[in-house]
Amino acid sequence: MLHDLYTIHGETLTDTPWTVYPRPQMRRDSYLNLNGEWDFSVNEGENQKINLPFCPESMLSGVKQHFPEGSVLVYRRKINLPEGFNRSRVLLHIGAADQTADVYVNGVSVGHHEGGYEAFSCDITDALKRENEIEIRCVDDLRVQDYPYGKQVLPEKRGGMWYTPVSGIWQTVWLESVPETYIEKLNIENRGYGVTISIVPALTGKVTVAGLGEFALENGSVTIIPENPKLWSPENPWLYDFTVEAGQDRVESYFAIRSLEVKKIGKYPRLCLNGKPYFFHGLLDQGYWPDGLFTPAKPECYADDILAMKKLGFNTLRKHIKVESEEFYYQCDKMGMIVWQDMVNNSDYNFNRDTALPTIGIQKLNDKHLHKDENHRRMFKACAKAAVEQLKNHPSVCYWTIFNEAWGQFDSDNVYEWFKTLDDTRFIDSTSGWFRRKKSDVDSRHVYFKKVKLAGDGVKPLVLSEFGGKTYKAEGHLFNPDKSYGYGGCETLDDLNQAVETLYREEIIPCIERGLCAAIYTQVSDVEDEINGLLTYDRKVEKLRPEVMRPVAEALQKAIEK
Repeated sequence: MLHDLYTIHGETLTDTPWTVYPRPQMRRDSYLNLNGEWDFSVNEGENQKINLPFCPESMLSGVKQHFPEGSVLVYRRKINLPEGFNRSRVLLHIGAADQTADVYVNGVSVGHHEGGYEAFSCDITDALKRENEIEIRCVDDLRVQDYPYGKQVLPEKRGGMWYTPVSGIWQTVWLESVPETYIEKLNIENRGYGVTISIVPALTGKVTVAGLGEFALENGSVTIIPENPKLWSPENPWLYDFTVEAGQDRVESYFAIRSLEVKKIGKYPRLCLNGKPYFFHGLLDQGYWPDGLFTPAKPECYADDILAMKKLGFNTLRKHIKVESEEFYYQCDKMGMIVWQDMVNNSDYNFNRDTALPTIGIQKLNDKHLHKDENHRRMFKACAKAAVEQLKNHPSVCYWTIFNEAWGQFDSDNVYEWFKTLDDTRFIDSTSGWFRRKKSDVDSRHVYFKKVKLAGDGVKPLVLSEFGGKTYKAEGHLFNPDKSYGYGGCETLDDLNQAVETLYREEIIPCIERGLCAAIYTQVSDVEDEINGLLTYDRKVEKLRPEVMRPVAEALQKAIEK
């Protein structure tokens, strides 16, 4: 029997959820949050209530039900704009809705979106009246694999490494008002020890940076290179606050100064942060919560996870085939946690091809003709581009993963070249795990079920992008007490701590002198049947001890600095 688990924040959720400003790197003083209670129906059936921004499958939504594939989920809410809110144009923003969304205001169609993991907006000005009704119609069908879906499966197939599906709206819905001519997009490009700030459209104006002064925008762009920059790192996550004023518009933001490069040091190339070899000591982070599924009960849940992992000495989270709310990346920017960001897979998964055979060592495959469906390829690239555009202003994001363990992988060499046109300022892992081709910034491996005995080839930095996954059953905190999933069981917490410490000291640290630059342990928290997390699924039990893990973190960094 599956158990209902709540996080502490889910147990105490009473007010309108998620009122925090949803776009922390482009803030205006115009903001109207529309989370909370909406009317909800399925296929125009009986009306009920739903609590946004939580998906209907989650407990916190108040619905707790997955509806048949292809159902039309209809959200409706009446609103009156506050006095003086409308400055000229009114924009409706939806943080994410899975898979397609059609938006209407007072019966007028104002927008359509396809995807599931990225934010989108609609200009609703011309449809507004004195009293207004917003209607959002979402359709999700996991049988159609054109759209990215990650670890979601049909409910009857849930279990192991496959999780409860998520449909419809699952991030904040909100309004803002802007002048007739406004800053539509803000770009922050961190290259070396400088930063270029640009806006779309290319309006004239100024940028004012706290502690550095005022800079003129020429053709909508300015490059700032501080004389003595304060560099961002997990150990010192310094952020520079700034404002952009252009035309009648004003937005607030922040940037960081940090450099990412590959340097050959001795026999092996190393991943370097701010000019020095840095060991990316990380964890797989899948971003699921028992009460909200894709959406944690409160923004504080992100901070709690980040701080819990920092307390253990970790400096990196690999956000695994999911794109989070921007609040997550803001917290990582602010608190100093490097993010390795995965793209979200679409297309089909084949257990033998994608998992079983590669795990036993059959890891060569020409991917030129894999997943040949042109619509799958087009949609993957469209959603990947949207994810990069949405996240690339965040300094904590240091690494992109295009394909994971062959899921949806196709023509990876050409996709790598295309991806470089989106962002060539970060490390790019074309094929995490196996089925490596020629083009990638790193040599990326996964090791489960055997000892880690890796050595670099002296050409590309060696990365262990998944390993570990040792399990411990924390009684009273199990989503599925009858079934568990992971990669090696431990009877007690002492056993788990000893096993993880031994794994790092006997297998990971020796690999560093043979070229290893990073290691991503599985994983931050338990997820449904998976019990290999360092936290339980409800985040109420911390399984590893800082006094065990912090010395391990220090030893990893010392080893790479030799």
